[in-house]
Amino acid sequence: MILELADIQIQPGREAEFDAAIQRGVREIIAHAKGFLGWQVHKGVESPQRYVLQIRWESLEDHMQGFRNSPDFTAWRELVGPFFARAPQVEHFEPLGDSAN
Repeated sequence: MILELADIQIQPGREAEFDAAIQRGVREIIAHAKGFLGWQVHKGVESPQRYVLQIRWESLEDHMQGFRNSPDFTAWRELVGPFFARAPQVEHFEPLGDSAN
């Protein structure tokens, strides 16, 4: 399993619109991608224009080669991209341990 973590900064005053767009985009676009396992999105308390999107993928290839090279990625960016104040910072992580065990 790979965790994609996207740190997203949006334009001030567009939070309500973005709240709807990011959730719709994950549910209607990303969730249908090969290797998609689940997601969470968190909105900043002190910085309400900052969001952290976490997506779990079966493999790095499912995200980087499968989804990112698909027409669905273009549709995703068309939906959420207009809200960005800057390009999101995206990194990937491998599990080390968790409290569920």
